[in-house]
Amino acid sequence: MYKILVTDKVSDQGLAKLYEHQNFTVEHQTNLTPADLKTVIGGYDGLIVRNQTKVTKEIIQAAGNLRVIARAGVGVDNIDIDAATRKGIIVVNSPGGNTISATEHTMAMMLSLSRNIPQAHHSASQGKWEREKFKGVELFKKTLGIIGMGKIGTEVAKRAKAFEMSIIGYDPYLTEERASKLGVTKGSLDEIAEQADFITLHTPLIKETRHIIDEAFLAKTKKGVRIINCARGGLVNEQALLQAIEDGHVAGAALDVFEKEPVITEGLLKLPNVIVTPHLGASTQEAQIRVAEDVSEEIINIFESQSIRHAINMPQTSGKNQERMEPYLLLGEQVAQLGIQLLHEAPEKIDITYGGELLDEDTKLITRTIMKGILSHHLGSTVNLVNALHLLKEQGLTYNIQRNASYKGFSNYMEVTLYKEGKQVNIGAAIINGFGARIVKLNDYRIDVRPEQHLLYIKHLDIPGMIGQVGSILGDNDTNIGTMQVGRREIGGEAVMVLTLDKTVSQPVLDQIKGLIGMKDAQILELTTGYTFQEEPFVEV
Repeated sequence: MYKILVTDKVSDQGLAKLYEHQNFTVEHQTNLTPADLKTVIGGYDGLIVRNQTKVTKEIIQAAGNLRVIARAGVGVDNIDIDAATRKGIIVVNSPGGNTISATEHTMAMMLSLSRNIPQAHHSASQGKWEREKFKGVELFKKTLGIIGMGKIGTEVAKRAKAFEMSIIGYDPYLTEERASKLGVTKGSLDEIAEQADFITLHTPLIKETRHIIDEAFLAKTKKGVRIINCARGGLVNEQALLQAIEDGHVAGAALDVFEKEPVITEGLLKLPNVIVTPHLGASTQEAQIRVAEDVSEEIINIFESQSIRHAINMPQTSGKNQERMEPYLLLGEQVAQLGIQLLHEAPEKIDITYGGELLDEDTKLITRTIMKGILSHHLGSTVNLVNALHLLKEQGLTYNIQRNASYKGFSNYMEVTLYKEGKQVNIGAAIINGFGARIVKLNDYRIDVRPEQHLLYIKHLDIPGMIGQVGSILGDNDTNIGTMQVGRREIGGEAVMVLTLDKTVSQPVLDQIKGLIGMKDAQILELTTGYTFQEEPFVEV
């Protein structure tokens, strides 16, 4: 009999399968203090929470029998994922349970924004009759820009088609074929800015998407554009949006999420053409039932059939393989991160080659790590080792695994090649005995670079003084160089330079380097430098 503890308000209807299962007992204790939870958690095999319970490192360390933490929802900010992973506890969520609710809230916000419904209601409820004041606009025949064509963005597009809107969709993984099937025009961010009457956001919040709506983007938009954000608060620079609305360039905004919740930028609240709601995207009865159903099924599957669908943390591998596999997993993710940053866009095809000692290893986990490193660049924390191959298929990507016994020069070797519309990036790497991980190939150049957190990649003409000029600029800006490697094919031709730095450099410094005579490209590359491992059987899904 497995004991499951529920510490937040979760739908009883959604938990029905757990209640009815003969091998599970479910207990509700929704008023536990952190100290109380720490005291009782050792007696349970599973824990179900929403967003109120904070599952801290201390609580996890006290959980002697706990095997699963389930978040009845999407976000897992209230769970110490690293602590759970180190203890071998699986953390799962319900990534698709709120899709329809978030979609419908987006449409409700768009309609409310176009017809001034909240403002008109407030006025009429005070006995006023201000018909002229609240004259709106139609969605009919307008252009809708959708930034992020995942599950929610796709559902929004389907519903917007019913209003006969023209839709421009932007997503790194949106293909022309899929866009055509959806009746959507595949476009760039600039095209959305220039053409859209309404813009709605449905993308993860990652480094590349933080403040994707900023002053520069808003300056490119049509006068009278309306912005809807029911995705993540950090996607919009609220001060830039505030200024654009006050200037009369943006006609209005409908916001369900904010940069620092529950605090809303005060100036936005004072604007009559801004609609705000307190993060209600998933707040429907149906969504709460669905997320509870999802985690109930997940818990039953984990305990009864050892299968996992929506794990947040790393899938598990046997303890005997831990020491041998860990450096390859880290290197695989680093190679993937290098490749996707150098490609600058989402790939359409991926090739992976294993050689040397890796020919005799089960490389499934390395492959998943590589795919996670590639996909996470655009999809953020929604990607993990359990769902990486599923998301790869969902995004329409193809991949090929090769084992090359003839590869000579290294006792082990992995190579990743990313393709996109005639462009390709090729990264080769190895673990060298006595020296550790090394990047040994970058496209057609042979190099020897230790993968560290901050790398500076430079492509330039092979002319005298280039190395010295780059070093001087970095030195003048208090940036220390760890190592420097140069690769070239011929004297006087194109060459590459890769430097490891003690810290990243600012954009002005990077622009200064780019301005050197003979410089082709300069880019900061950021890599993961640590990895967490578990010591239980890896479960294939």
